Amino acid sequence: MKRYIKQITGVFALSSLALLNSCSLDEKNPGGFTFDTVTMTEDGYQAILNQIYFGAERVLYGTDGYMQLTEADTDLWTTKANDGNSNTQYFWFFGGASANTTYTNTIWNAIYDGIGSCNTAIAYAANPPISEAKRNNSIAQARFMRAVYYFNAVEQFGGVVKVTDLGVPNYAPERTDPLTIYKEVIIPDLEFAVQYLDKGTDATCTTPTQKAALGFLAKACLQTYEYGSTEFLQKGMDAAKLLITDCENGGSQYGAYMYSNFEDVFKQDNNWENKEALWKHRWYSGSDGHGSSNGAQKCNRNDEMFLAAINHFAARQDNPQARQTWEGGQTGSFMPTQHLLNLFVQEDGSLDPRFHNSFVTEWNCNRDYTWTEGDAKTYGKDASVVGKTLKFQENILDKTQNSKAIGDLAIKFVMPQDAGYASEVANAANASYLLVDYKKVYSDADRKVIMTSGETENHWRYFYPSLSKHNSSNIYVVNESKNRFANLNATFIMRMAEVYLIAAELDIYLNGGSGAMAYINKVRTRAGANALSGTASVRTVLDERGRELCGEYSRFYDLKRTGMFKDKNYLQETHPDLAKFFTPEYALRPISTTYLATITNGAGWQNPGY
Repeated sequence: MKRYIKQITGVFALSSLALLNSCSLDEKNPGGFTFDTVTMTEDGYQAILNQIYFGAERVLYGTDGYMQLTEADTDLWTTKANDGNSNTQYFWFFGGASANTTYTNTIWNAIYDGIGSCNTAIAYAANPPISEAKRNNSIAQARFMRAVYYFNAVEQFGGVVKVTDLGVPNYAPERTDPLTIYKEVIIPDLEFAVQYLDKGTDATCTTPTQKAALGFLAKACLQTYEYGSTEFLQKGMDAAKLLITDCENGGSQYGAYMYSNFEDVFKQDNNWENKEALWKHRWYSGSDGHGSSNGAQKCNRNDEMFLAAINHFAARQDNPQARQTWEGGQTGSFMPTQHLLNLFVQEDGSLDPRFHNSFVTEWNCNRDYTWTEGDAKTYGKDASVVGKTLKFQENILDKTQNSKAIGDLAIKFVMPQDAGYASEVANAANASYLLVDYKKVYSDADRKVIMTSGETENHWRYFYPSLSKHNSSNIYVVNESKNRFANLNATFIMRMAEVYLIAAELDIYLNGGSGAMAYINKVRTRAGANALSGTASVRTVLDERGRELCGEYSRFYDLKRTGMFKDKNYLQETHPDLAKFFTPEYALRPISTTYLATITNGAGWQNPGY
């Protein structure tokens, strides 16, 4: 069986509503279909089991919106060019306007569709004629996914409905608090998954493995600290240590692995069979996989999220060829904050090597361009630059990481810590390319993006380092004339480096941090960063997670867990533009208004602040 899930449009289309705790075990449809009959065969049950992944594939990891729900509204990211009027529900805690209470409808529905699918697969696992080992493995897949859905549900929404079986719909449900959900569903489900999932291989995608279950068990146990509990911390540390021991002894038991060089983690050649990924998901798109070109492009959307607004400079343009290159052409919605960039500045003043291995800072022109008087004035160029031409040669479209525009250098962003910074800045007015000085985009004094230059707009704010972890040239061309392209790269939902940082944080809570720095330095030294000394604090871990895991579905949950959303003080220090819109109630998202309109007790259900 293929280890990735096709985006199905009708091959075996079970209504997600039918899977969501909405039919009795004996209910029949007009065609005679029942779950009992279809699950009596191995293929029929497998079709039911496949549905457990559909909610996650459709709305969670790698989709449009989920990155925003897990990384935006944090200290690490602002929106493109720091535009306070753009994506306010995701990046600005609504920007002082009335809260949008509908934007979470899709994720709420997908989570509960997924939970219903998992409950169905668990309930009917006894029916098919399969071995006991395969039956337990199937149940383990469903319980793992149920844990993942509930993990996201409680971290996004707080108390939610606990549904772990099939039965008559409850139109007046009560909310179960997050810690109870962890204790009674998430952690037991992950423990079962650890026991019965397969080891898998580096090529295993979507289907969870033992190392994925151990990783998520460690993550979930750590997250319970957010709710004032220490009950599960040692269990989390035990799970993390199992993976760390396996990683450091060749991975024979679970296949745990951490690349010796950080730059190898996100190389496109390592994507589909990435050794460091504990759990990854990739998509299929092809002429046989979708009913429409619009559906076929909805694969991994993360490559669309992070590119700076480089097309603001006329030497660059967004076109179908640019979108097929590894560097991309479509402007994303994420811009790194001053705080994130400064996390990469080490104590000795040098840049952590992960900066240039995580961000693109140079772009060649992808069309011919001649400097105009207007552009020269806007960007402070010497008059001698007017009339100089940047020449474009071709786009290399070879589905490798070398896929890019070949031409003269058009844009280069430089950090003060970069080699040659002073001389490049000194010659910026005479350079034929656009030299973007960090100090023209960010203010260290205010910890903000600089929005104006004198009495005019600051045009430099459109050019900033662009996260490259999700860049892809592994593109299926769906409809070039309509700019519809499918990114076929896998997304890494969790990887081994995070386990070391989980262990570090757990050590602080369990042992006062006596062993935490050793775990942190494992991650740092493999990246070529300077080792840290002294006793690690929670802030030490939080900063390291920012450097290592930025853009990897974790920051919103990190800030919740470490208490940084209890008031606005932390955001005032790290992202003051965001702090002015924050209230502690916004640490939870609004409950789906569609759901509230469906239940009879919806008036008392909505989260505070909405």
